[in-house]
Parts: sequence; structure tokens; C-alpha cells
Amino acid sequence: MSEAVSTAAEQRWYVIHTYSGYEAKVRESLLERMAAAGWAEKVSEILVPSEEIVELKKGKRRVSERKIFPGYILVKMELNDETWHLVQETPRITGFVGGRTHPTPLSEAEVRRSSRRRAPRRPAARVRFHIGESVRITDGPFTNFTGVVDLANEERGKLRVMVSIFGRATPVELDYLQVERV
Repeated sequence: MSEAVSTAAEQRWYVIHTYSGYEAKVRESLLERMAAAGWAEKVSEILVPSEEIVELKKGKRRVSERKIFPGYILVKMELNDETWHLVQETPRITGFVGGRTHPTPLSEAEVRRSSRRRAPRRPAARVRFHIGESVRITDGPFTNFTGVVDLANEERGKLRVMVSIFGRATPVELDYLQVERV
């Protein structure tokens, strides 16, 4: 059923379900197993869709990578009985997404849309703050102070909070990540 040389036209994109947290190891393992079987040309690309995000930890901004689809990888490969079995028997792979014996391939547009690396960005604020709302500061020099939201800029992810210092209301500019509702 398999030919000696695969063409790009025969290769399609498939989604493979893996153990969460092992996506990169599965990628390497799958590439090694395909090469050992002499089928390296049957797999042209394996992607672990991820994006970079900016986090605030202990008062410092850090850029980290977050998987867009934890537990899944995208593989462009020629699918036949031999390659299907090799993928199924690879450690930490639970199987293809789609049909049990005939997985559903993705279109190139779906792959481009889901695997596009984005510029580092702030984590989306899960909470929206409103003017006059009481908040507690969780990070920075004013940790554990409480205050009232004076201004909220959702686009920048910033708040101006009025905090009482020595009996006087003082404006403090903070990230959304540095406060929580009281």
C-alpha cells in the first residue's frame, strides 16, 4: 500500500491527541520513529501550536509560551496503514482526532489559522473592572492595600486605583493582573 516516495499532494494535515504536557516529546519521538522505519519523507511537518504571552510574576514581566491546544499536535503526513499503525503505537499518543480508522484531515486554511504564532501579548483579562469598584492590590509595592477604581483602560489592561496612604487618596496605576475584586 505504501510507495517509496511520497509527494506533497498525498500528504494531508491531521490532528493527533497526545498526553497533555508531552507534545514536544511526542513530536520528537514521532519524527525519530518515522526515520527509523525509513518513512521520514512521509511526514513533512509536525506542529505544536503555541503562542507567547506576557505574564506578571513577583512584580516582573516574563514572556512565556503557552500551548494553544494542550494535548494536541498537527501532523502533515501521508496516511496509509503502515503510518497509521506507527502513529497509533507511538508512546504518549492516544490516537488521531476524527474517525476511528479514517481520521478527518484539516484544510491548509484551518492549519494556518490555528498554528499562527502571535506576537507576545498580555493574557486576556478575565475580569472587567468598573469605576467605583473596590479592589485589593495583589502585587507590587502596594500589595494588600485596598482602593477604589478611578479609571479603567481595557485596551492597555491598566487601572488607576485611588489608594489611601497616610489618610490621603493617592492614584496608583496598576495592571489588571495586579488587582482582584474585594
